[in-house]
Amino acid sequence: MADPTLRGLVQTSALGLRLISGTDRALDRPLRWVHSTDLADPTPFLADDLALLTTGGQFDGQMTASAYVDRLVARGVAGLGFGTGVRHPDLPEGLVSACERAALPLFEVPYATPFIAVARAHAEAVAAEAFARRSWALDTQRALAVAALRPHGLVAIIAELGRRLDAWVAMFDASGALTLEHPPGGISGAAHDDLAAQVDDMLARGTETGRSIAVDGQSLQLFTLGRTRGLRGVIAIAAPSLDSEARAVVTSVIAMAGLALEQSVELEGSRRRLHTQLLESLLADDDTLAQRVLGALPAAPVIVAVAPDAVPGALEEWWERRRSERGSRAFLAVKDAGVVICLPESDAALIDEAAARFGIRIGVSDPVDYSSFSRAHGQALGALRRGGDSVIRFSEAASSGILSALRTDDATLIAQARLAPLREADPGLEHTLRVWLEHDARYESAAMALGIHRHTLRSRVSQAAQLLHLDLTSFPARAELWALLQSAR
Repeated sequence: MADPTLRGLVQTSALGLRLISGTDRALDRPLRWVHSTDLADPTPFLADDLALLTTGGQFDGQMTASAYVDRLVARGVAGLGFGTGVRHPDLPEGLVSACERAALPLFEVPYATPFIAVARAHAEAVAAEAFARRSWALDTQRALAVAALRPHGLVAIIAELGRRLDAWVAMFDASGALTLEHPPGGISGAAHDDLAAQVDDMLARGTETGRSIAVDGQSLQLFTLGRTRGLRGVIAIAAPSLDSEARAVVTSVIAMAGLALEQSVELEGSRRRLHTQLLESLLADDDTLAQRVLGALPAAPVIVAVAPDAVPGALEEWWERRRSERGSRAFLAVKDAGVVICLPESDAALIDEAAARFGIRIGVSDPVDYSSFSRAHGQALGALRRGGDSVIRFSEAASSGILSALRTDDATLIAQARLAPLREADPGLEHTLRVWLEHDARYESAAMALGIHRHTLRSRVSQAAQLLHLDLTSFPARAELWALLQSAR
């Protein structure tokens, strides 16, 4: 519904007003009020967006029509009504020319029409518009309440709000993904990308807020759902602004959507606890209970992934949406180590997508049957301990050899402590031992590589054995020394 305009006032047949000049844009400008005065300079007492009525008494003195009109335009007056038959029988030509030059709408008020009638007509239009907006708001509130009772309440609420506002309305979930919109595809692809970035920023801040933005030439209003530090999503409305009645309707939608999402959180909490208990049975390499409770599990062979830094709710929402899009199945549960994900080997690419989307590290197992679930879980945890990229696959870690698995922070500290006597006595001994072991503990070839005599090498190896309290004539001791040298790097 549109606010009362100057065009609507002039077209009120009972008033008999006659439009002299005015562009469509100026005539369709919202009109706040109507005021009458013959002051030579009434601008200090006027407000923006009003229509001024005058009988032209100010032009009997030194005031020119051009200067008068310029002052009105500078003050933001929306239009000028001239009452003929009081001081001037007709509209002054200079005033008509000045209004045309300044693009100020001008209309004639006939002698038979009192100024008070013009002001009253506009006041009645304002009151009628206010009543219509209140009636619209009440009717919309009732329609939204009915929509909330439907089986898919949130879907119905968003669709009803979009229809009532005659605007594109969308809802983003806690992960920043678009989950609902009406009508579908209501904004351009470029606008959607910019909007998604704005939504991500609002969710990252974690505080309740509203925001007006412009993306790809389109104005939108954004409102968060949920409580501070517990945001559940964002509602976006493609509208340059919302009046008080529309904003009250949107506030009620936010409350209903927030309540629905909070109830969903409680249900998700119960489901999460159930999945955690089912995970314990899977870790016992028995999928019987999980199959019976869930009806079906991801088809084997499966991979097991562990995400220690993931936020369970956001990751679960994102995964559920991907699951529905791809038609696949996944099992998620929360354990002390983090979120545990079990999915078919064919969906392994989703692991990389999730790591990139949430900026988290994920350890991934080799494909296994459910009878080896516990081993796969251990592989995922082992891959995480190796460190590295955002997605660490056990198969890649295993291909680098068993000794590479010793390169953990704890192993490095132990190795450095064991080799400390060697380094304090002679820093060169460590290099000597490494070259000697790399030549299969053969003195002749190792001495040549080091550029020293073989007897010197024997002496240095013997010195190292005493410092380390190792019998380097035995294979186990040499193997331990090699492990120490590898871990200390």
